[in-house]
Formats: sequence, structure tokens, C-alpha cells
Amino acid sequence: MFRRFWNYLKALLTGKFEEVADPKIQIEQAIAEARSQHRRLRETAASVIANQKKAQMDLDRAMEDLEKLNRNTQQAVLMASEAEQSGNSKRTVELTQTAEAFANQLIAKEQEVDTLKSMVLASTQATEQAKAAVTQNAQQLQARVAERQKLLSQLDQAKMAEQMNRAMESMSAEVGQDVPTLDEVRAKIETRLARAQGATELERESVQGRMLEVEQAAAASQAAARLSEIRSKLGIEAPAQASSNQTAGATADSEAPAPAPAEPAASETSPDTSEASG
Repeated sequence: MFRRFWNYLKALLTGKFEEVADPKIQIEQAIAEARSQHRRLRETAASVIANQKKAQMDLDRAMEDLEKLNRNTQQAVLMASEAEQSGNSKRTVELTQTAEAFANQLIAKEQEVDTLKSMVLASTQATEQAKAAVTQNAQQLQARVAERQKLLSQLDQAKMAEQMNRAMESMSAEVGQDVPTLDEVRAKIETRLARAQGATELERESVQGRMLEVEQAAAASQAAARLSEIRSKLGIEAPAQASSNQTAGATADSEAPAPAPAEPAASETSPDTSEASG
């Protein structure tokens, strides 16, 4: 149960870590690990090559010793033969023993040379395999480095796409409790505009609204009449648009009650009276 729980916990933590881990950092970690593996592989291959070099040097030295022992053995045999021919039995025995000692060393050295040859052959094969492994791993490392640039570019594109998606979602989705969305603001503005338009329409249809409209029409008619009077005194003809407006104003005046004729006369005689009194 403890082992199952521990495996479950490791899987859970691994999943949580993968959710929050930055892919860019993970890519850099993968490349760093690949470079570290390549460095260790090169160190191992260097050790294998060094062993091959050392075995080759030992073989070369053993071959030199073997050749030397072979010459010494031959020389001892020749000297023992010469002593035997000269009748020196003691010298013959001594040189024969010396030749036998050289022969024993020669046999041991030949066995050593055979062993070293096998070692050199095996180390040479291991060296070739190590070199091939280093070359292959170097190619894979270069491919991973090239893939790193591609993955980083794809990661930047993914981040940009995610930012664009979040920006588009924020245009319609709720941003938060303190920040209204554009739809909410639009609805608020449209509601205020509708209320204002409704109030304006009600104001126009009320008695005060109609009275204001009549007052504005009367003021416009008086202004048009005054302009017509000024043009008549100056001998200027009214424009066609002004004539049509005056005709409309005259029609409105004919429909409206006419003012009393006594008021203009009183206004005109009032200055004379003031001058006479003065």
C-alpha cells in the first residue's frame, strides 16, 4: 500500500509540475542534458581510446622484448655448441642452462604477446565503436539544437495565439466583478439614450412643449418680417429661399390674430410729443 501510494504521489506531483512548468525552460534543460550526455560519452570514448593506445604500446614493447629474448636464446645456443666442440664441458653446461633460461623467458613473452594482441584487437574494435557512437551522438545533438529553435518558435507562436484568444474572450466574456464588459457598457449607454429620447418625445407632446414650439415659430416669423422690412428700406430683393420662408411666415401671420392698429401710431407719435414738451 505504501509503495502504491508513493507511486501515486509521484505521478500526481509530476502532473502538477508539468502543468506549471515553463516549456522554454524544459527545452533548455533537455538541451543541457543532451550536451552533458555527449560530454560523458566523449570522456568514455577517450578512455577507451586511451586503453587501446596503452595496449598497443605494451604490445610494441613486448614485441621488442620478444625479439631480444629470441636473439639472446640463439646466441646462448651457439655459444654452448662452440664450447661443446672445444671440449669444455663445464662451459657447455653453463651456456646450455643459460640458453634454457632464455628459452623459458621467450615462451612466457610469446604468451604475453599473444594476450596483448588479443587485447589490442578488442580495444581497437571498442575504439572504433566509441568513435562511431560519438559521431552519431554529435549528429543527434546538432539535430536537437536545430529542433530547439523550431520548438522555441512554435512556443512563441502558441503564446501569441493564446494572448489573442484571451483578448478576444475578454471582449465578450466577463472580466471581473469590478470591471464591466463592453456589452454591459453598451447596454447601459443604450438604456440612457432610450430614456433621454423618450423624455424628449414626452416633452414635445406636452402643453409646455407645444407652447414652446409656438413661441419659437412666432419669434422666427418676427425675425423674418424684420429682415424683409430692412431689405425693403435698402432696396434689396429677398432671396428665393427667404421669399418662400416669408410667404410661409405671412401665412402663419394670417392665421394668427392681427395686432391692434393703434399701437404703432402711438409709438410713432410718442417721440413728437416728447419733443414738443421739451
